[in-house]
Amino acid sequence: MSRRGGGGRRPDSRRDQPTQARAPSFQRGGGGAAGPRGRGRQGHRGGAGRGSHSGSGAAPSSPHTASTSTEPAPSSPSVSASAPSSSSVSTLVEETEQKLTLAAPAAATLPPSSSRAVRLPVRPGFGTRGRKCVVRANHFMVQLAKRDIHHYDVSIDPEVTSQKINRQIISQLINLYRLTNLGERIPAYDGMKSIYTAGPLPFESKEFIITLPDSDPRPSSSASPGTERQFRVVIRLASQPYVYTLQKFIQVLDVVLRAAPSEKHTVVGRSFFSTDLGPMGQLGDGIEYWRGYFQSLRPTQFGLSLNIDVSASSFYKPILVTEFVQYYCSDLSRPLSDQVRLKVKKALKGIKVVLRHMGYNLSCKITGITSQPMSQVMFTCDNETRSVVQYFLEKHKIALQFTSLPALEAGTEERRIYLPMELSRIVEGQRYTKRLNERQVTALLRATCQRPQDREANIQMMARENAYNEDTLVNREFGIQVVDGLTSVNARILPAPMLKYHETGQEASVNPDFGQWNMINKVFGLYVLGVQLNPLCLLKEKLLFVYTELFCVILVVQKMFNGGRVEVWTCMNFSTCLNQDVIGFCQRLVDMCNRKGMVFNRRPVIPISSYNPYQIEKALVDVHNKTTQPGKQLQLLIIILPDVRGSYGRIKRVCETELGIVSQCCQPKHASSRNMQYFENVALKINVKVGGRNTVLDDAVQKRIPLVTDRPTIIFGADVTHPQPGEDSSPSIVAVVASMDWPEVTKYRGLVSAQAHNEEIIQDLYKSIQDPQRGLVHGGMIRELLIAFKISTNRKPESIIFYRDGVSEGQFSQVLLHEMNAIRLACASLEEGYAPPVTFVVVQKRHHTRLFPAEHNRRDLTDRSGNILPGTVVDTQICHPTEFDFYLNSHAGIQGTSRPTHYHVLFDENRFTADGLQVLTNNLCYTYARCTRSVSIVPPAYYAHLAAFRARFYIEDETSAGGSTGGTRSTAEGSLAIRPLPVIKDNVKDVMFYC
Repeated sequence: MSRRGGGGRRPDSRRDQPTQARAPSFQRGGGGAAGPRGRGRQGHRGGAGRGSHSGSGAAPSSPHTASTSTEPAPSSPSVSASAPSSSSVSTLVEETEQKLTLAAPAAATLPPSSSRAVRLPVRPGFGTRGRKCVVRANHFMVQLAKRDIHHYDVSIDPEVTSQKINRQIISQLINLYRLTNLGERIPAYDGMKSIYTAGPLPFESKEFIITLPDSDPRPSSSASPGTERQFRVVIRLASQPYVYTLQKFIQVLDVVLRAAPSEKHTVVGRSFFSTDLGPMGQLGDGIEYWRGYFQSLRPTQFGLSLNIDVSASSFYKPILVTEFVQYYCSDLSRPLSDQVRLKVKKALKGIKVVLRHMGYNLSCKITGITSQPMSQVMFTCDNETRSVVQYFLEKHKIALQFTSLPALEAGTEERRIYLPMELSRIVEGQRYTKRLNERQVTALLRATCQRPQDREANIQMMARENAYNEDTLVNREFGIQVVDGLTSVNARILPAPMLKYHETGQEASVNPDFGQWNMINKVFGLYVLGVQLNPLCLLKEKLLFVYTELFCVILVVQKMFNGGRVEVWTCMNFSTCLNQDVIGFCQRLVDMCNRKGMVFNRRPVIPISSYNPYQIEKALVDVHNKTTQPGKQLQLLIIILPDVRGSYGRIKRVCETELGIVSQCCQPKHASSRNMQYFENVALKINVKVGGRNTVLDDAVQKRIPLVTDRPTIIFGADVTHPQPGEDSSPSIVAVVASMDWPEVTKYRGLVSAQAHNEEIIQDLYKSIQDPQRGLVHGGMIRELLIAFKISTNRKPESIIFYRDGVSEGQFSQVLLHEMNAIRLACASLEEGYAPPVTFVVVQKRHHTRLFPAEHNRRDLTDRSGNILPGTVVDTQICHPTEFDFYLNSHAGIQGTSRPTHYHVLFDENRFTADGLQVLTNNLCYTYARCTRSVSIVPPAYYAHLAAFRARFYIEDETSAGGSTGGTRSTAEGSLAIRPLPVIKDNVKDVMFYC
């Protein structure tokens, strides 16, 4: 996931290189390498640069600027076994592009982009499997009257960056000129450069002069309070109605439906928030949450629908900056320590504040804080040097109280402005975009978690209060009518698959109930002298404890399908609260592992001991050295974490990238636990970390899964995770996993890498370099995983299923074109003509479609949390009109409202039927290794997310106070160097270490 450049790395530590092992299995005729010929592709694109922005303030000084840009890091060389001829690779690339793209007006030499048309697969039909039912979706159908929509460009001079001010300007223009120059039309304005009208305006181009009261004169302006600002607005015809595509038409209607709420509420993406939309609450540290709603117009099989969902987000409290700083330091009479000052600087950077000491509102954006107390900050004004404290006393007759605090910095590089914290109030309605801490996340989830029935009622209430059909612009001007009530949708409940356990257990198969099952021993019957008794009666008569020795308790034991073997292991305790409990904990854990079918040596290789939590790395190295034996390697290290949080990432980095140790970390509070469910869950994780398999699909064992078990099939999962907002120098982390155990498709090998900040397209799926000695050298994640599959199964994949997580609809074209091309090139690099059919499916969890039971009180239609049942699938009505997509709720809800996962097929050479892909996806959700529950997203995508999250931990302890994880931001002409992630050792990479 991360690529680090330079500095002290060993030459063998390049990330994700294929092993030196040759891949003759992919060669026809047994043999030789194809030589240096072949056509490679540099799959790297420049990352989008981020420009800096400066605020304005109230007093000058030293220059300071921050500008950023990102460019891709160069590919690191990778080793290849052989290469195909250049003509065969070229042909494959051309065939792939022909399949993916329609004729585009752009020149063929241009790189693929999201604007190019892509021919996505047509829906192969509708699914029929499962029990039919009806659910309600939070989609409100939209009816349209015929209107001739015209598009006009808008330019405002002087230019205004605030959409709020832009809307005020256009609103004033409409109020003044609607009945005259605008021909009684009400335009819909998008807040930027476009307005749309339901019919032509009386002109093709016209200029207007609009004045607004200037309640916020800038320091650089000579305006005084109470004056007016004047704007020149030019409106020009951009296009006639017949030019519009369906996508553009929907965009116009979306602008119309968003016009009124955009003026009343705070806009965040496609959501609106306000203190009027529901009760607000406190998250701590000067942060509060506001309630709101999401709104988006979408094309469906029913026509257009308005997707509405309730939402909540975090905002800064509108308090004085001194009150905000008190959350970090209670004593404001003393200078801040360096550590606190850095935290305050990070928390305040980019926030808008308002000052009212001059009789009018003066707003500024904070760019930083001074390193010195305010009493020591000097600047020159009117050829006189004085401190900030002196300036406010002489100029504004204000004696500042907290002179030991730093001053806020604002303004530009040429004119730095210093602001006292005690006079600066945080402007209301600013969203908090930085990472919430664990306590804040918990508070937000607790406050916003709603049962399905309550959430449905709130959505209905929000839609009612918006009163779209009473809005003049929406209903009368543009003829849009929103149908009242959620949409009833036909759905089906897919049956749970039969799961296979080891034949030696008393229960070799299990059929999950409501998306869950249990491996813990269960009482099957109680017998006395061969006669079955009712245990409840025995307990009632208190006979159970008297005649215990007479009872024969029949237990049902499910053993793991493939129990792993652990011969060499030990345990390290970094908690100061545990002593003898650690040995008992390990004994109970080993017993559980053995009971579940593993072969787990009861004796640790070295005695279980406690270690200093402040010398974690040294202790890990010492234990590794003590347990390293000729011909034997430490297979598992159980670690009791320190009492204080924050060391998990360091432990995983050292174990997995430096020492080659597979580890299982446990919280101290669980080490003294006797909860059998906890021990079972840990045993499940340990088993897959040592190469075992917990359970498999019975249909997979019987080879009854079409297009998967009838030929060697590899299933990929891929995800890209991006750093939190504000961490601009952190890389994006890529993870790709692939099944290694056809036909069971249960064990997944994982690879990770880093790429440019916020780059969504995976750069390392395929890569090649031109080596002076060896010629064209191939590498990349897909190639390495294909080779590993062949080594593991002794078969080369004849079919590929690629589940891609984290892609938004606007990125479909770009991601598909680049990543499908990379898959094709990776396959072709292994054997000439090797091009297995590929099915490329996007997995979307971040959407706002919710499905509710048609009748909340029906027990046969709801699970224990009141949500729709696991296996509920929808591929009609609210889905895409023509493309192959479906919503699947594969899990049982625990709390709140379940979110179905949206699966969208972007490419399908395997020609799945609707039932085939839906049933396969649902059944795979029951094979997740870490629990005995079905999960909400298909496990390959889930595992990729876990692997990416793990790789983020590798660099977490290197993160600075500003959120940087290495690499340095340079000027706009420079680039952001991406340091590669630490290399995961091969023995760790061979197992599911990320579980």
